[in-house]
Amino acid sequence: MSSLFGLIGYWVNSEFTTMTYCVGIRLNAGLVFLSDSRTNAGLDYVSTFRKMMIYEKPDDRFMVMLSAGNLSISQAVREVLQIEKIDNGADDPITIWNATSMFDAARVLGSAVRRVHAQDGPALSASGVDFNASMIFGGQIKGEAMRLFMVYSAGNFIEATRETCFFQVGESKYGKPILDRVLTPQTQLDQAAKCALVSMDSSLNSNLSVGMPLDLVVYREGTFTSDQHVCIDEQNPYFRMIHETWGQRLREVFEAIEDPVWNDGVAEHPLMVQSTRSERLRKITHPGERVI
Repeated sequence: MSSLFGLIGYWVNSEFTTMTYCVGIRLNAGLVFLSDSRTNAGLDYVSTFRKMMIYEKPDDRFMVMLSAGNLSISQAVREVLQIEKIDNGADDPITIWNATSMFDAARVLGSAVRRVHAQDGPALSASGVDFNASMIFGGQIKGEAMRLFMVYSAGNFIEATRETCFFQVGESKYGKPILDRVLTPQTQLDQAAKCALVSMDSSLNSNLSVGMPLDLVVYREGTFTSDQHVCIDEQNPYFRMIHETWGQRLREVFEAIEDPVWNDGVAEHPLMVQSTRSERLRKITHPGERVI
């Protein structure tokens, strides 16, 4: 009986876990956002829930939120964010719709996260479910530059800089190397969108908890609107080309790198070279020998 309750507990906890991959990129030219839609409750139960929300007031503000973590929490935060207000002294309360800076809008999102925690956190904890949610939140409000934030479960947040121009949430490890190697603030938007899709393809290829369809949004600086957004499924010709070409080119590059030479053969880039800083690894050859 205890094993049955354990299985039910696993099911309940897993049902609400959004195993996902989302990336937000801030460049000189604009912003790029990409998210998957996979939600898991074990290997035999897969659902689709979109992780991206767009908040747009033409000629005034454009904001995007990506979410990962507990699905019930992120959905509640979305609802609360629409109406959340934070005190602004004698002036009107600040909302995402009247905030004069993205920093203040991020404060409103943080407040929404804390409100959901206050409402649902104790019940979740009593059921053995962690309050786990993280969001990427970025955009532009008229009168200031574009900004991009990572918001954590406590409602606190950090901002992207020129040195770190992208954020990831969810299963980020497989898609991070290409972002690290390619992206700089000077990267053009189309190249960044391509880079994000390659990053997503790497995650899809290596992790079953990331899945299609994908949502992609590209925002150009100073426009306060975007019509460059698309839902990408398995039949999308551009993404299929990305998947096939990236895999093929990786294999070609791998095969073009010379193999290591272990004997005394001549090599342009020899492997068997003694390190100038570390000794060669010693072997243990009898029970009484010590390495140190």
